[in-house]
Amino acid sequence: MNEYISLRHAADIIGVHPSTVRLWTDKGILPAHRTPGGHRRYKRVDVELWAEHARRGGLEPEAIMQSAVRNVRVRIAEGQLEAQRWYQKLDGDARNQYRQSAHSLFQGLMVFLSTNGENSSSEGHAIGFEYASRARRYKLSYAEAAQAFLFFRNTLIESVVSAYREANVPFDVMLHRMHAFTDEILVSLLQTYQTLEQSNP
Repeated sequence: MNEYISLRHAADIIGVHPSTVRLWTDKGILPAHRTPGGHRRYKRVDVELWAEHARRGGLEPEAIMQSAVRNVRVRIAEGQLEAQRWYQKLDGDARNQYRQSAHSLFQGLMVFLSTNGENSSSEGHAIGFEYASRARRYKLSYAEAAQAFLFFRNTLIESVVSAYREANVPFDVMLHRMHAFTDEILVSLLQTYQTLEQSNP
């Protein structure tokens, strides 16, 4: 059975100031549950794993997310992006726009995690609209628009999970939330693309 503890109790177990735990939560690094009153509650098992990790002198939580960002850049730089057929159809400006989209997706995901999903529908819709309108602008098909998004979504999630796994800290709850949020974006993308296609055949 999962036991939830307060922010202060979590800070005591890890051995840091409560404001540090709050910062980790706001950055989407340490998963937290929000009570109806808006208070943060943490799974004891997650907190104890963090404490064990800290005692071993592993990566700092902020460094985990920096590592994830580096992983995304490496995967893109290694030619995985250039190998995508939809990407090969784009000119230099369009390719630059899609590289930047990885950053906007990462930022949106971090906002979603740090706010515990508040306004997730509007945030997901906005990112989905961005991907759909860009795909239409550069004459990508319906399927190619989805493939472009899925490339960046999967690269980002795999990079975050890899960083957490290397640091030996829990990520199951965050993984589920990342998939839920990015699924919302994909649905929005497809709906928006269809609307744009119908209004501008």
